[in-house]
Amino acid sequence: MAVIQIKKGIHWVGAIDWDRRLFDELIPLPDGTTYNAYLVEGSEKTALIDTVDPSKTGELLEHLQELGVRRLDYIVANHAEQDHSGSIPEVLAIYPEAVVVTNEKCKAMLIDLLPIAEDRFQTVADGASLDLGGRTLEFILAPWVHWPETMLTYLREEKVLFSCDFLGSHLAQSELLLWDENHVYQSAKRYFAEIMMPFRHLIPKYLQRLRTLAPDVIAPSHGVVYPHPEFILKAYEEWTADKVRNRVLIPFVSMHGSTREMVEYLTGALMRKNISVFPCNVIRADIGELAKELVDAATVIIASPTVLSGPHPAILYVAYLANALRAKFKFASIIGSFGWGGRMLEILQAQLANVKAEILEPVMVKGFPRPADYQALDKLAAAIAEKHRGIGILT
Repeated sequence: MAVIQIKKGIHWVGAIDWDRRLFDELIPLPDGTTYNAYLVEGSEKTALIDTVDPSKTGELLEHLQELGVRRLDYIVANHAEQDHSGSIPEVLAIYPEAVVVTNEKCKAMLIDLLPIAEDRFQTVADGASLDLGGRTLEFILAPWVHWPETMLTYLREEKVLFSCDFLGSHLAQSELLLWDENHVYQSAKRYFAEIMMPFRHLIPKYLQRLRTLAPDVIAPSHGVVYPHPEFILKAYEEWTADKVRNRVLIPFVSMHGSTREMVEYLTGALMRKNISVFPCNVIRADIGELAKELVDAATVIIASPTVLSGPHPAILYVAYLANALRAKFKFASIIGSFGWGGRMLEILQAQLANVKAEILEPVMVKGFPRPADYQALDKLAAAIAEKHRGIGILT
């Protein structure tokens, strides 16, 4: 790889992981990812902002060598997760004079996770600063903007915000500063859905703080750098707001065709009422795409056959995911089929305890749907259309 200059004396020295397809053994990465680390040089001191995943330590060290870094004074750890912190021990071995700068919570977590001696740390509080000589790093504690120890670092004079995982994207590409806006928007939205959405109610106060700082550049720990921050700030303000889109997400599984028939019929009924619909077969779907749809869909209809006495396990996982992500959809319902009975409705409703959605009348069909069942689906479509007219909808 190659070092990339962000501004004079500020360089990207991270790594691009073109081949990684799964993060935390959980999150699909269709576009790979990057582990962004940044070198900031002042007239007296030099600081490395974050490191990289341990699998890419060699690339980070090569980049520091390419820049001729003989002395490193500080390693700023914005976040303890190993894809950012995992190379700190190796960097400390190469640069024994370096001090790890972070907050108290992050220090404790790094000591737990990595072999770093306690005397190698310098802790900072919210609003503290570090003088590099003509350049000042200011630290912003942002707990639960992903993890409890998350911190942002702001370079005052150059107005560059190193935002950690906040405002990032899982996107591997060589064009760090020049990119396709729609592609980055979709990647950033997916990233928000998977990582930031559970903390949606905490994020606006940090967005307000960033508006006050008015950074010229935002440099996250994953994905592209934003030379025009309005793009990503505006997107996050939309995603964290309470407004939703005139859209229905229908995650479904069908074992023998009955549930699929219901989904297809309901999809058509909603389309005829000018409602955008996304039926998602969760057996084949990328779970990241499903999470992205949860960001701003107004309604979610969970569709499942009955397996033994409950929902299909894949649908149970979807309900768990929606609940864990604390998605903001306003309305929900359940449709599905059964052979002789079961407790699917109770089980799925119990899985949505964190979601503050209004539950609309479910439609459960014994066997294959009949005329009365199609009428019930039409009634559900009409109820959804009426509900959507009564709330604030994004255009």
